Formats: sequence, C-alpha cells, structure tokens
Amino acid sequence: MKRRLAAAAVLLIISAVLMVLAARQPAFAQWYSSTVYQFLVASAGRIFGIFPFSVSELLLYVLIAAFILSAAVMAVKTVKAVKMGRKVEVGTAALGDAAQIAVSWMSAVLLAVGILAFLYTVCCGINYQRRSFSEEEGIITYKYSVQDLKGICLWLTDEVNALSGQVERDSGGVMTLEGPEGEGAVEAMQGLAEAFSSLDGYYPQPKKLLVSELLSYQGLTGVYSPFTVEANYNGDMTAYNIPFTTCHELSHLRGFMQEEEANFIAFLACTGSGRADFQYSGYLSGWMYCMNALYRADYESWQEVRTLLDGAAESDLAANSAFWDAYKGKISEAAGRINDTYLKVNGQADGVQSYNRMVDLIVAYFEK
Repeated sequence: MKRRLAAAAVLLIISAVLMVLAARQPAFAQWYSSTVYQFLVASAGRIFGIFPFSVSELLLYVLIAAFILSAAVMAVKTVKAVKMGRKVEVGTAALGDAAQIAVSWMSAVLLAVGILAFLYTVCCGINYQRRSFSEEEGIITYKYSVQDLKGICLWLTDEVNALSGQVERDSGGVMTLEGPEGEGAVEAMQGLAEAFSSLDGYYPQPKKLLVSELLSYQGLTGVYSPFTVEANYNGDMTAYNIPFTTCHELSHLRGFMQEEEANFIAFLACTGSGRADFQYSGYLSGWMYCMNALYRADYESWQEVRTLLDGAAESDLAANSAFWDAYKGKISEAAGRINDTYLKVNGQADGVQSYNRMVDLIVAYFEK
C-alpha cells in the first residue's frame, strides 16, 4: 500500500514538473516533441499498431470493469470487517480492518491515476507547448476581407462540384469510400510530408472504434489516445467525414495538438491525396468550415455561394445532419462543455471554437 502511494506521488509530481517546464520553456517542449515523442510514436505506435482493433478502447472497458469490480469487492470486504469488529495495528496508528481495506483500494486507484497522468503528459500534454505547424512552415495568418473569404468559398465550391460526380455513392446518393480508409490516410499523410518536413515520421493506421456510438453520443468524429498512441475515429458517421477525420487524428502523432492546425493538416492531406474520396472529403469539410465563417461575416454572400453547390453534395450534407441530429442531447452538450474546458486548459483560449480557425489558415495559405 505504501509503495503504491509513493509510486503514485512520484508519477504525479514528475507529470506536473514536466508540464510546468514545457509551459515555461517552449524550447524544451519543441525538443521533446520532435525527438522523444517521435521515438514513442515510432515504438509504441508500431507495437499497438499490430492489433487491428483499438487497444485504447478495449483498455477503457477493462479499466471500467476493473474499477467497478474492485469497488464492489472492497465494499463487501469492508462490510464484513465492520461486522467482525476486528482491529489491526498499522504503523503507529490503530486502524480497523475496514479502514485498511478502503485505504488499500484507494492507493490502487491513485496509482492508476498516476500512471494515466504520466502517460498523458509524455504522449500529449507537453506537445501543446511546442511550435505550431503554421509557425514551423512559415504560414502567417492575416486579417482578410469578406471578399477574400468569398473567393475561397467559390473556389472550394468548384472543387466540391467537380469531385461530387467522381466518388462512389450508395443507392441513396450518399458517398461511399472507394477503399480502406486506414491505408488511404497513411498514404495521404506520407504524401503531405514530402512537402512539409515537420510531418515526416512513422504513421500507424487509424482505427475505427468497435462501439463508435461512444463518440457519436459525445458529438465527436475521432479521438487521439495518448495512452496507446492510437488515432481512433467514429466509424458510424457519414462516409465523407472519415478521410478528413483520420488525417486529423494522425496529425496529432506528429505532435501538433492544436485543433485548428490538425484540421488544416487534414485538409491539405486529403486534397493532395491520389484518391477521389479523400479529395472530396477534404474539400467538402473545408467548404463547410469556410461557408460557416462566410455566413457569420456576410449572409448575402453566403446565400449567393450556397446556391452553387452541386445536388450530389447536398445528399452528403443532409445525411450528415440527420446522423448528428439523432445523437443530440444532454450527453453531447455535456461532452461539448468538457471538450471546451479541456482545450482551454491546454492553452487554446477559443476552446471548441478553435476548430473553426482552420479557415484563417486556408485563406492565408491559398491566397498567398
């Protein structure tokens, strides 16, 4: 028990020290993200990449089951100890069997918390303090005009319309993937790395959650697991979301944790892919973000561009809206607030709104 408490304390202290050091010394975070973290991705990513399923998802179920079972066992033992009324000596303090059982269980829980905190820190937390992708590649955002944004939206509309007839579709007119999304995402990211050296490195295949409803109810398309260095995605959502999401999650494995930058990287990877379904996913996802920005900036311009979208793409948007509407509720609202808080704690002041800042990067990159 004492060893567990000591180990938990050490892990929590190390995690805190590393996070503070990264926040106060960005050079350390940059060095760590580009060296130690990349080693962890190359090693742990290969190990867990052997499994065709999400190891992090399986471990989540095991952890929950273990917590519930151990808590139940602890409760039963505590009740029995109280009934028996026996006493034992622990150090210099006289503690009852019941108290000792509870403390022993709590020490195991704290050790698990310490391990998870340490894994999060070394495989995710420190990376939030490194230089961003745009800084690495010299992409400078600027205050653009409504006309600049409208021009980007018109360009994206043309690209979506050109590709909407090239992708495969089901009987309902909704896009389907033309091949394995995992392989396509890795190839797209490797291709983009040829143009951007900061993206070079090992990429394990992203994994679809076996119970994707876990993400659907939270309103999430994907999630990066720092505990197993896995890129996970929601396999139930509308197909056009999948290529963009898989590339988004893989970008985190290069140490770029900011959500707007992961979106931008995913946009570049998808649109530069050799597969039509990936290109379509990238352009339609970018179109949605940019059109939402145009809607807020100038409704009339938005209305003008909105009427130009091809009818085939409308089927995908309708299917996407219907899918997420089915999961709206208190769970998704709570998950959204938690995600917003998490992003703000990690230095993204805009919270979930940071996803939308991908528009600034698209305008800056393609206008210049």
